[in-house]
Parts: sequence; structure tokens; C-alpha cells
Amino acid sequence: MGDASFANVAQIQGQEDAHEMVIDGLWDFYSQTMLPLEEATRFDVFNTSTITEGEMRAPPIVLLVGPYSAGKTSFIRYLVGRDFPGQRIGPEPTTDKFVAVMHGPEDRIVPGNALTVAPMSPFGGLKYFGNGFLTRFEGSIMNNDVLKRITLVDTPGVLSGSKQRTGRTYDFDGVVNWFAERADMIILLIDPFKLDISDEMASAIRVLQANADKVKVALNKSDAVSQQQLMRVYGALMWSLGKVMGTPEVCRVYMGTFWEHPPNNPETANLLRQEMEDMMHDLWILPRMGAVRKVNEIVKRSRKLRVQACLLDYLRDQMPTLMGAERKKRELLADMAGVFRGVCRKYNLPPGDFPEIAKFTGTAAEMDFKSFPRISGSRLKGGKVMQALEDGIATTIPKLLEHIPTMPGNDMPKNPHATTMPITQQQQQQQPAPAPYAAPSSSNNGASMSPTNPFTASSPPLPAPSPLSRQNGNPFA
Repeated sequence: MGDASFANVAQIQGQEDAHEMVIDGLWDFYSQTMLPLEEATRFDVFNTSTITEGEMRAPPIVLLVGPYSAGKTSFIRYLVGRDFPGQRIGPEPTTDKFVAVMHGPEDRIVPGNALTVAPMSPFGGLKYFGNGFLTRFEGSIMNNDVLKRITLVDTPGVLSGSKQRTGRTYDFDGVVNWFAERADMIILLIDPFKLDISDEMASAIRVLQANADKVKVALNKSDAVSQQQLMRVYGALMWSLGKVMGTPEVCRVYMGTFWEHPPNNPETANLLRQEMEDMMHDLWILPRMGAVRKVNEIVKRSRKLRVQACLLDYLRDQMPTLMGAERKKRELLADMAGVFRGVCRKYNLPPGDFPEIAKFTGTAAEMDFKSFPRISGSRLKGGKVMQALEDGIATTIPKLLEHIPTMPGNDMPKNPHATTMPITQQQQQQQPAPAPYAAPSSSNNGASMSPTNPFTASSPPLPAPSPLSRQNGNPFA
């Protein structure tokens, strides 16, 4: 082995050690500083469940959401290069469960209850949704190199009308929100022939809005329409998403055909290939961004926790000492917007960190305000717990950021498919143009139309395994 090879190995080892140090530091900060404050302020009741060590050390999670038959399961098959245990693909609603596709020594299916209690499982927090959900959740374990780098979560297709609500024994939006908070990337798959966003689909998209920075939209099956139709479909999709999200800024939309066959329409094949390469590149770098994402999530969570503690402290101070507690509670609940403004001024907090008023009010109405902890009270150690949180945000987190490994320029190609040749004019003339609504053909397997998947064996070799693969966040590895 040459000097350059030894230097590369040493560099990779150094990156992995630095990554472990960042994760260890994050877990120490969370378990020793944030967790006691979360338990005292009932953060799991007002917001979301506590973070486990398995979640902290798990590989990046990619969540797939979309209407039925949009290609979510086919997208997973496209990434891993083969069928996975429990896979069902069809034009009808086939995936009726949440399926976590994970790495393991052998192919098998693990029921949801077992998956949540497995040692160092990243899905332990799902046990709070009860058996109603856990019977509709399972792990698909397979020995695959891609799954050493990322974990893929397939979801049931969002139906329209009452079919989405009837028959569900669990809170669908609540489960999607749980996964969205912990996912490193959320891919919203859309079928070009089903652009009408139903009320149920709009509700699911709004659940993702709190994590809009993670959302990528994939317009799947884009080769089934002509170039002119594709332009119209793209414009209609952007308009629909803008209305649902209620913001002029819309997340990135990738066009492609994410399955084992190459783009079938020569009019749009080059464009779709470039779009698919962009999405695969984002997935490619995801493991290396794992530490940055976890730091970002801890900071976001700590800001919510600080607001939570201040809100409860303010409500506790407003309660009378002896009589009239229930009447005062009703007054505070009726004027919760005024309470938020008062807390914002008193503690000098950013308004953007506050929770939704309706959700907070509904949860607080079921609690005794006199049981809320004071910031200067004994449960928070006379203010020392809050001060430790402030110190962590100001000093501990910035120090951890300094140790996050950087990616050298030659560690990963900017375009993992730079060797892919474009379709020539002669090849376009030889290939008959498909009907505007024809389904992609499986007979076209020319070399110039090879699927753009950097994770398959036919693609360039993977870079060094993600540092996350060295952690114990996967109980089946």
C-alpha cells in the first residue's frame, strides 16, 4: 500500500473518531442536561417522546411519504437493488404498514413490538403509540451495503376521503410527525397522473411543514408523459404545493423514474437522468451529514424546551396561593395568546420558538397548573438546570461543531455518474417516441439509458462507509 493509501485510511479513521466524539458529546449533553428538564416539564406530553441512545447513534433515516401507487416501495427497491422482505408492489394500495428497511446479517421480518424493544433500537419511542400502531409496523431486515449507510422507512399510501380515517387504529399524522422529526431526509413522491392533492394528503404535508428543510419532492414516473405535458405537470404541482404549504418558497422538486428500468421517453431522458443524479447525490452525502443533522435537531429541541420551561413557570406564577385556582386556570386558557405574548416579553424569547397555541392549550387544559415546576424551584435545582441548558446552547454545542469532520474535495465525486453518456441524436431517431400516457417499457435496456443509481453494483464504487455504520444504533447489524 502506497503512502497515499495510508494517508487516506488515516484520514477516514480520523473522520470516524471525530464523528464518534461529536455523537458522544451530544448524547452526554442531552442525557445529563436536557433530559432532566424534559422530565420535569412533561415535554413528552406537550411535544414528542424523549430521545433514546439508539436514536442518537442510528444511521440516517430517509422517510418516504405520498399517495398510494406513487412508487414509494419501488423507490426503495431501486435504491437497494433487489426485493426486500415483505415487499408488495402494485397499482392498488399495497403497503398497509409502516416498514423500516434496515441492515442486518440475514433477510427477515421483525414485528413492530419486537423492533421497539430491541437493544439500541432507533424506534423505541414508537411504543407510546400502543399496539394499535405497532401491529401496523414492522422491520424489513436485509444484508445490503446501502442499508449500512441509511435506513429507509416506507409508509402506507395516503388515501382520499373517509378511507384515510376509517379503520385506522392509530394517529396517522402523529406517527408521520414522529418519523419526520427523526428523519434526516423526507421524500414526498408524487404521481404525475394524480396531481390533485386531497384534503388527507394536504394534512400529511402540513405535518411535514415543521421539518420543511428536510423535505424533497420527487415527481416519479415522469417519463410516462411527453416533454410538453411534463412542463405543465411541473407547473401544476408547484402551484398545488404552494397552496398547501401556504408559503411562496416551495421545496426542491426532482423529476425522474425511480425504478429498475431506465427513462423510456427519449424527449426527456437526458433531463430526467440529470434530475435523478441530483437526488442520488443528495442521498449519497446524507451519511456524512449525519452529525450536522443531529446537532441541528438537538439545538432545535433545546430551544423548544427552553420555551416550554418558561411557559410553565409563567403559568405557575399566575396561579393564586389559596382559592380561585380553577377560575384563574380558565382565564389563562381563554387568553393563551396573551400568555404567549407575556412570556415572550418577560423572558425575551423568539416568537418562532413557541408551540401552536391550540395544541398547547388543549394539552395544558388537562393538567394542574399548580403542579408545573418553577424555574427557580427545587425540581429545577434553583435555576441551575435552566442555566446548564443555556450554557450548553452557548458553549457546548459550538465546541462540538468544531469537531465535525469535513469532507475532502476528492472524497466523493460531485456527480457520481459523470461517466454516464448522454443520448445521441442518432439514438433518439432510432427510438420510437412513446404514446403520451404510455407506461415505461421494460424492453429498453441500452447502455446509454442505464439506471442512475449510485448504490447499485454497476455504478462507481461507494466512498468509505459512513461513520454512522460503526455505531451501535442498529440492533440487527
